[in-house]
Amino acid sequence: MGVLVRTSELPAARRHEVWRSVVCDTLGPLDLRIDPDAPLRGEIEVGRLGPVGVGMVRTSTPHSVHRTAGQIGQGNPEIYRVVLALSGSPRLAQADRATQLSRGEFAIYDFTRPYELAYDSAVRLAVFSLPRDLLALPVDAVAKLAAAPIGTESGAGALAVPLLRRVAADHATYTPASAARLSAVVMDLVGAAVAERLELTRALPEDSRQRTLLLRVHAFIEEHLGDAELDPATIAAACHISLRYLHRLFEPEQTTVAAWIRQRRLERCRAELTRGGTEPVSAIAARHGLPDAAHFSRLFRRAYGMSPAEYRRASEVR
Repeated sequence: MGVLVRTSELPAARRHEVWRSVVCDTLGPLDLRIDPDAPLRGEIEVGRLGPVGVGMVRTSTPHSVHRTAGQIGQGNPEIYRVVLALSGSPRLAQADRATQLSRGEFAIYDFTRPYELAYDSAVRLAVFSLPRDLLALPVDAVAKLAAAPIGTESGAGALAVPLLRRVAADHATYTPASAARLSAVVMDLVGAAVAERLELTRALPEDSRQRTLLLRVHAFIEEHLGDAELDPATIAAACHISLRYLHRLFEPEQTTVAAWIRQRRLERCRAELTRGGTEPVSAIAARHGLPDAAHFSRLFRRAYGMSPAEYRRASEVR
């Protein structure tokens, strides 16, 4: 991610001028409204994740950014923007709706229409630019949810927030192939979260629905890996799908549900063993759903070429 502006690196007399130029010209056309006497502190970074633009805004100076009808005529990229409040409470308004986002909430807005994004206090935001033609929902449907907070307690919204947060922090480290895959996941989860709020899930393409459902399955597995009784039937029931459909979801992964569970349990155990320590190997395995110590040892050796105890000793030496 490239830094467009970092006020701490600028003379105080030039901070307003440079910040305004970045916001209005590089990210706009936009209108910046700020007290000219306010001491400006902040940072703006931008980058890309395939076709998805990624930005981070940090500022402790109250101000607001506006997209006016006149500015839309100057340049009108066909994008939606999604803003995620990492800290602080930004206010977003579009059409007849305004909302104050809380930490961990996100909202979508249409860059082809007027809007306002305001900060009354310190904020840290992740902002994503999504091509409108890649979000597989009718424009008039998305407009009904513009500037409304999207629920993150369950469903696709709950899956989207951790992913958006991680992508904003780490996206510069991804290979082009990984970035392309992750951009599709971002689009899928944002689209699914919007569709759920609008009760339009069936309007999404089948492949997008399947990818989103697989992410939900993965999340359920991660949450319940410590349960030794976790099996495909339990997962299918919890995700409200048939056992047959669950197995179909894993076919593109070139693995089975049971193999995925086993792999994730072994990976968690390996991560703990890498950190060393004196906790019995059997206790670590049991905590991650593998209570049979002999069976765990056989699985671990098959996967990593040595016993769990040998692996821990080798990690300590490194």
